[in-house]
Amino acid sequence: MESKFFRAKKIYDNATLIAGLGGEQSYLIEGSEKALLIDGLAGVGSLKAFVRELTDLPVTLVNTHGHVDHIGADFEYGEVYIDPADIALLYEHSDREMRLGFAKSGAMFAPLPVEPRLDDVTVPSPIKTLPLKDGDIFDLGGVQLETISVPGHTRGTVVFLDRARGVVYSGDACNRNTLLYTEFSTSIEEYKESLLHFQSLEDAFELLWGGHGGQAEKKSIIEDALKLCDEIMAGTDDAVEAVGIGGQTCWYAKAKNERFERVDGGVANIAYAKDRIWKKDVQ
Repeated sequence: MESKFFRAKKIYDNATLIAGLGGEQSYLIEGSEKALLIDGLAGVGSLKAFVRELTDLPVTLVNTHGHVDHIGADFEYGEVYIDPADIALLYEHSDREMRLGFAKSGAMFAPLPVEPRLDDVTVPSPIKTLPLKDGDIFDLGGVQLETISVPGHTRGTVVFLDRARGVVYSGDACNRNTLLYTEFSTSIEEYKESLLHFQSLEDAFELLWGGHGGQAEKKSIIEDALKLCDEIMAGTDDAVEAVGIGGQTCWYAKAKNERFERVDGGVANIAYAKDRIWKKDVQ
């Protein structure tokens, strides 16, 4: 199913991947009684109306974290589950121009089907934020999603585990271009601890469906990212200097091409700041 602003595809019988103009992804998971919408995209176009075309079930919205490309529909639903550590980030990234800019950035990878305008962007408003924590369960009726806390990309990053399906809906927690250089990120040292916690549950899943990329990653990407953390902390990574979001200088643990693929054939990559490697350096 497609609209002017969104594309949806079934990835399982009860799970639909929804992509926005900027390539950002959310997931609609349906049980027999309720549905869970994991992330709200950038808020260009009405995701709530699009989701209503996909399901008649009552929908609960959750955020994997508070970044611009995940919180857009929060202002339509008026209520969202989010880790309290990311509430301030949610509001900081609510600016309509910022979210419009993200949607337009999708043109770097493919022509946009429509030229988005500011009038298309959801209007920020106060939201009822409900706390998320590690271990929280969302029972949708025959389908359960378990919250796993994975601070790193942001301090409040979480992922959602479907044990029966053997998959995790992972947002931006661990992927081919994990960004850990902003003021809202943790240190590399803390991120490694988060990944070890995540990895301790890997007997329960095989695949990660993330916030970008269109395809699932194998769970081995977690081990790949752990090795990068060790190399960064030891100073033995490639440390390729780059210009990140907002012109901020960052370093990539492994050299990559223009499509963010590692030139050495590895999968995970981390962009970090050299003054945010250790816990003691991050307040």
